Amino acid sequence: MSNATFTQQVVHRATFLERDSLTIPILKLLQADGTTFENAVLPQIDEALSRKIFDACVFIRTLDERMLAAQRQGRISFYMTCTGEEAAVIGSAAALDPEDIILAQYREHAALRYRGFTTEQFMHQMFSNEKDLGKGRQMPIHYGSNQLHFQTISSPLATQIPQASGVGYSLKMQGKRNVAICYFGEGAASEGDFHAGLNMASVHKVPVIFFCRNNGYAISTPTEEQYAGNGIASRGLGYGMHTIRVDGNDMLAVLSATQQARAWAIEHSEPVLIEAMTYRLGAHSSSDDPSGYRSKDEEARWQQHDPVKRFKLWLINKGWLTEEDDTELHSRYRQEVLDALKVAEKVPSPKLDEMIEDVYDVPTTNLKKQLAELKAHVAKYPKAYPKTSGRL
Repeated sequence: MSNATFTQQVVHRATFLERDSLTIPILKLLQADGTTFENAVLPQIDEALSRKIFDACVFIRTLDERMLAAQRQGRISFYMTCTGEEAAVIGSAAALDPEDIILAQYREHAALRYRGFTTEQFMHQMFSNEKDLGKGRQMPIHYGSNQLHFQTISSPLATQIPQASGVGYSLKMQGKRNVAICYFGEGAASEGDFHAGLNMASVHKVPVIFFCRNNGYAISTPTEEQYAGNGIASRGLGYGMHTIRVDGNDMLAVLSATQQARAWAIEHSEPVLIEAMTYRLGAHSSSDDPSGYRSKDEEARWQQHDPVKRFKLWLINKGWLTEEDDTELHSRYRQEVLDALKVAEKVPSPKLDEMIEDVYDVPTTNLKKQLAELKAHVAKYPKAYPKTSGRL
């Protein structure tokens, strides 16, 4: 006998549900001109929080612009921007407690900045130098910070989703009033890890917010070629969890949805799925050319829904920001990023010995042997390893 508690309606004739049987509303609070919709119920937000959110927006826009240019100049090997998705990332991060655990995909550096990651820390990671918290072991933009409760980003797609369920279970077992938030794109929701992770969280009733950035494309694959169902939100209902769809370019709507999702997850010790409908204004990565799969007209239409501009207008309407404030902030961060870049690219690479640290308390004999062989190889061909040969 099933223990399921869902409500069943008994019928005596075969009745199939149509794909349009389920209507999922989308939460919108902020209009394009910076005014709110009539009867909009706003999130908990004041001037200090608003300015902190906007500060993160401006910094990330500046960082993305500068570092993409640095990649084109050959100064770093790879980059991914958050452009167009700032409201989804920063708006949700602003709703969290500083000790809530963040498990990101690879476009959530804005959440890390909101938490306090410094300009220098961003640069050291992207240049993989000896001051990088990850000791140069990751490619650029794969950040992590134990201090800021931001788990290190992994390249394999969707691995963070079942991991988030485990983190939520750990928080529950420890009796902490915190949540894990797990970011992913709608393309990652096609991976098996998505289904395993959501089912696990729902069955074990753990405090996790699954946050889907539905930005329209899984690299070059549009959503209509990814799935035929009602987006990602419908899957949350299928797994028996609280679900909401929100305008991902609306900072206030994202903040409100995430504040309420966090409260529910903690009070009921249950997962919540948020689907944020947004758009990736930039390329998938510095290795991608979006002109091959979408038009300039499409991009121009979405520019009109720029989340940073919309939130800026709201701040100006509230009297919490001026155009002069905005100009000064952009100018300051452009200089700060450029200065930090020039310093970080001159910092030496980590020493080779650090390559075998942190895995075992004492490196194994086999690892020591491999390290010795690597050092001998680098010493023999120093010109082929200019950054490493001087660090033996």
